[in-house]
Amino acid sequence: MDFVLRNALVIDTDPMAVLPGADVLVRDGLVAGVGKGLRAPRVIDCTDRIVLPGFVDTHRHLWQMLLRSFSADMSLGEYLEKVLRPLQSVVTPDELRIGTVAGALECLASGITTVQDYSFAPTFSHAVAAVQGLRESGVRAMFGYGQAVFGPACSPDDVRRGVSLGGGLVSVALAPLGPSFSDVGVVESDWLLARELGLRVFTHVAGAENPISLLHDRGLLDANTTFVHGNALSDSELKLIAEAGAGVSIAPGLEAEMGHGAPMIRRTRALGVATGLGVDSVTVVAGDMFSLMRAALMSAHVSEGVHVTPADVLRMATIEGASAIGMADRVGSLGVGKYADLVVLRADDLNLLGAADPVAAVVTAAHPGNVERVFVAGVEAEKPDVAQDVRTVAARLRGR
Repeated sequence: MDFVLRNALVIDTDPMAVLPGADVLVRDGLVAGVGKGLRAPRVIDCTDRIVLPGFVDTHRHLWQMLLRSFSADMSLGEYLEKVLRPLQSVVTPDELRIGTVAGALECLASGITTVQDYSFAPTFSHAVAAVQGLRESGVRAMFGYGQAVFGPACSPDDVRRGVSLGGGLVSVALAPLGPSFSDVGVVESDWLLARELGLRVFTHVAGAENPISLLHDRGLLDANTTFVHGNALSDSELKLIAEAGAGVSIAPGLEAEMGHGAPMIRRTRALGVATGLGVDSVTVVAGDMFSLMRAALMSAHVSEGVHVTPADVLRMATIEGASAIGMADRVGSLGVGKYADLVVLRADDLNLLGAADPVAAVVTAAHPGNVERVFVAGVEAEKPDVAQDVRTVAARLRGR
């Protein structure tokens, strides 16, 4: 049913605007208007509430919520060897489904309405199960069909079949190991496969041997790619990303904890790179966007480049993040015709009372407990009970 969120403090992000006492009209799952005196069959009173676009998590391994906080005191190398190598090889398709649906529900609980799930699929059955979990959750997702870090590459035929898994709230992308971790022949095959199938590419990058230049020199670098991390990339490599119109996903909390390198948020902004925020893995850090925004803001204060404001960070969590993964035409702001992916926060909770700047308050003071309602395409998110399934699977994996 169409509805209106009445008398809210509305924060839009494109352009950034704070609108006290405004309404948000939702019709057929889309934003139909933002203003005052808007009408609909159903009215939801949002007095003393903040309404803003749903957050966009640009990089996350959803299934790893089954291993929460497992590697909080590990280096990146230890995480790869002690967590991923032994555990990802024993996760069954149904366990992957359980971890994916639970991880997606955690996203929704903190106002993340769109998530890029950098999954893994050692078999086609795993891919089917992961997408099933995404659909069960009700989150909007870009499923990254990728291979396990320690395992055989995905079959191109399976990837071709995987395209049919998309539809509705779930779209499909390719998530290969990429130029930092594969030989040139494999990289070319992966990128050409993505182009053949019309898939966006998501890939982790490191600084060694100029991986962006490698793609550029072979005619593979284009706007349809999102690079994850890349703290050690040179400015010249970042400029190539910007010139191509591609995006970058940074995970400031995890990158600091696991020693990826110096924060890059100011450099990407100074060089004009579309930059989104990603939790990455809750084996290391918290899974909510509020913690992530604070990590981003704090990391900006210890890096070089342009000044980064709370408003900049909120845009990275919404419209700029959407741009970094190729979805800015659909989500990330309250523009008329975009999907009604919305978050409602209680502005009269103690931690948000007295805020002189609502945008700064959302970035520096809000937390998941302030989230009152979440809508995806105008449908209010539900909270199915998956606790026992998660406990059972997590206990089995810890036993390995």
